Amino acid sequence: MELDSERLTLVAERVTTDVEISSMPGRTIIGSCAGLILIFATFTQAQDAAATFFLGRVKYSDNNGNDCRETGRDLMALVSETSTIEVREERRIKLTDPELFDTPFLFMNGHDEFRLSEDELDALRIYFRHGGFLMASGCCSRPGFPQAWRREFGRIFPGTAPETLAYTHPIYRSMHRIERIPCIHERRDIFLEGITYENRLVAVLCPDGLCCAFSMGGKCDPNRGMDEEDGKKLALNIAIYALTH
Repeated sequence: MELDSERLTLVAERVTTDVEISSMPGRTIIGSCAGLILIFATFTQAQDAAATFFLGRVKYSDNNGNDCRETGRDLMALVSETSTIEVREERRIKLTDPELFDTPFLFMNGHDEFRLSEDELDALRIYFRHGGFLMASGCCSRPGFPQAWRREFGRIFPGTAPETLAYTHPIYRSMHRIERIPCIHERRDIFLEGITYENRLVAVLCPDGLCCAFSMGGKCDPNRGMDEEDGKKLALNIAIYALTH
């Protein structure tokens, strides 16, 4: 997969600048720092920061966070290709765990219907208000997960429902320039959907097998959803958008 070197340089500069401004000895940087929206870092020295990075793989409702197996690690591998940042770890985390608020980027996926508890909704409400970002993907183009996600995430902020993100949205330009994403099994284009809080995009859903495409090459969902290359580009764009906004 070819990467846009000019955009890669801009991303690297943004991360470096934000880390230099925000780091303090022994301080944990949380989601309000723009350059760390994607990954959590603990710095032991301000001058020569040694960092450990991880992605939060969400366990929610009755789901153990294991759909499509290695998809979280594959997402981290895509991100690590775009910078010198070493992404070392994926952590499974419940929405009600205190560690949620030390995890600026969450990844959530699934196949089936679900319902979030009031405690999970409250935690997400606080999480988004304090700068967190969540990326969600339906698995294998099944309708249950996207339908439940729209309903449940529409309950987080009253009066705020998921909205379709047109191809003019900057998330389609954050790394790769994506003009359209054709669906393989139907004659239509695939769009992201998003939740916005105070004019900031805080959660994104792709209902059409995004994780199957970028992680498993479509093998778990043959001839459905999007193709592998489109999946990799879109997943990377979402991650880089979260990192830089």
